[in-house]
Amino acid sequence: MGKVYRVLPGVLLSAAVALLAQFLESLLPIHLIGAAVIAMFIGMLINYFVKPAGRLAPGLKFTSKKVLKFAIILLGLSLNITTILTVGRMSLTVMVFTLLTCFGGGYFIGRALGLNWKLSNLISAGTGICGGSAIAAIAPTIDAKDTDVAYAMSATFLFDMAMIVLFPIMGRAMGMGDQAFGIWAGTAVNDTSSVVATGYAYSEAAGDFATMVKLTRTLAIIPTVIVFAFIQLNIKRREAIAAAQDGSALKADFSIKKIFPWFILGFLAMAAVASVVPIPAGVVSATKKLSKFLMVCALAAIGLNTSFKDMKKAGIRPMLHGFIISALVVVVALLVEMCMGLV
Repeated sequence: MGKVYRVLPGVLLSAAVALLAQFLESLLPIHLIGAAVIAMFIGMLINYFVKPAGRLAPGLKFTSKKVLKFAIILLGLSLNITTILTVGRMSLTVMVFTLLTCFGGGYFIGRALGLNWKLSNLISAGTGICGGSAIAAIAPTIDAKDTDVAYAMSATFLFDMAMIVLFPIMGRAMGMGDQAFGIWAGTAVNDTSSVVATGYAYSEAAGDFATMVKLTRTLAIIPTVIVFAFIQLNIKRREAIAAAQDGSALKADFSIKKIFPWFILGFLAMAAVASVVPIPAGVVSATKKLSKFLMVCALAAIGLNTSFKDMKKAGIRPMLHGFIISALVVVVALLVEMCMGLV
């Protein structure tokens, strides 16, 4: 019980910010920005004026780490792999090329800009997969700092806001059909709420296609998280070897049991269950809502732990990284559609 009382103040503050963010999201006539991004910015604003510390610190850390991992586990239940692959097969080719662009191009661009690999890959994941959800899923896997998460979320959010306006204009200028535009928006725009807003701003049919493609992209979280888990394990192992003076120190410094991201197994188990067991739609919907709220709480805690001063130290380079990768994805997705004869 002592631990519960120790983390309770920070957890309650994060939940309060999350509820406020969801309320503000509900006031928007169009869902241009998700509650997770709103919660993170509210938290950062609070941190700017009153830096949370003392009794709040343990709960904020618990929410940004433990609660986030539990939210990712629950998210797995909403990923019915069989259904999404069936309805989204036509977009898989485009998605493969955009993911290669994000992580391949992102690697070289990140190195050229001098960004640490964690921040660079969080931005690439947010751009290539599904915005905040992908960033939130990968961050605990690679032990990313809260400032890296905040910067990655900010970079993808700013691009999304521009694309909601620019995509329908560009689509009409090129005379794109509803299906072609939906696939383009679904593979090139980042966050789910932004994809939906962009698609339905073009037409109802385009919005349906964009949402379907977006669901297919979300599946990329699964292999991406697994890959980054093994990358992190390898890095930890090499660090342990480098620090060891002899073979005895290595065993003490490196333990797969201690550093393996076990929440990934829960996430995969939930996705597998959703794919083979007929779960009632009401249960899936309730689980998804709970997962989303817990994720908003976690992003609120990350915002409360993030200082604008710390973000300013990184300068404009992360934003530039996000802009370049996002622009490349837009172009690559369009070129692949042209090659497939969809445009």
